[in-house]
Amino acid sequence: MLDNLQIILPVFLLVGAGFLAAKRNIFSSNQADAVMRFAQTFAIPALLFTAVAKLDLPAVFKPHLLLSFYAGNTFAFIAGTLIARQIFKRPPGAAVAVGFSGMFANSVLLGFPIIERAFGPEALQPVYALVAIHAPYCYIVGITTMEIARADGQPLGKTVRRILKEIFTNSLTIGLMLGFAVNLSGIALPAFVWSPIEMMVSAAIPTALFALGGIMVRYKLADRIGETCVVLVLKLLVHPGIAYLLATQVFDMSIEFTRAAVMTGAMAPGINVYVFASMYERAKGTAANAVLLGTAASIVSVSFWLFMLGG
Repeated sequence: MLDNLQIILPVFLLVGAGFLAAKRNIFSSNQADAVMRFAQTFAIPALLFTAVAKLDLPAVFKPHLLLSFYAGNTFAFIAGTLIARQIFKRPPGAAVAVGFSGMFANSVLLGFPIIERAFGPEALQPVYALVAIHAPYCYIVGITTMEIARADGQPLGKTVRRILKEIFTNSLTIGLMLGFAVNLSGIALPAFVWSPIEMMVSAAIPTALFALGGIMVRYKLADRIGETCVVLVLKLLVHPGIAYLLATQVFDMSIEFTRAAVMTGAMAPGINVYVFASMYERAKGTAANAVLLGTAASIVSVSFWLFMLGG
């Protein structure tokens, strides 16, 4: 377990450095926003573009891998929504936002560096397959359910347009689509094109982690801690647990694919859960709690899953 902590602590220390810098006003909130905007608009899309463009698509896009991960992902969303509605007596729209908080993993900012440090760069190959459809799938499920659940829901046509806009104007999705285009077309980009892209890629994760810490300063713990704990159990334990059971007991997947499904599922809720809650002005407190407490709690939960998977 100590070895696993040594794998993941550098990642969280970088987040903590950004948090401390912002807390001490060395790194302002506006600066954190600017750095994160650079990471999410340019550096991380470049990383995803490079990964998908060079990916062996038939080798990693396997139905069992996708089913193992997204079965747990979908269960966490449905269970979180129903528990918020039936037990915590949330209105329908707020319940959906709570469910979304248990669904959306911080698969890039935390998942990439932790999995690479634990298992090596090659371990990221099947992770890229999961990430390629993670945001589109989660937003399609979340936005569609929200529009149906809300009493003030919009007409279906407007809902579809909103879903498509959220997905296809997202810079991460654009990076993925361009990567698929290069991969499937067989275009060989010259070295002078790859070089600046690779320089951008090298900045992606460190800058994003530091900015993530700076941004987290503005999130304050709200009430509904019990509800947040349910979300975190679903996200940090149930989702990866379902992936683990399916991968090992149902599909008998390779250890590489099992690690990808479980570890990606084990990542804490990402900032996108707060973005989603803010977009609809529902369950923002629980979403903020999930980001803050989930990032802290995942130090322990990720160590547990690394132990289970032989990290």
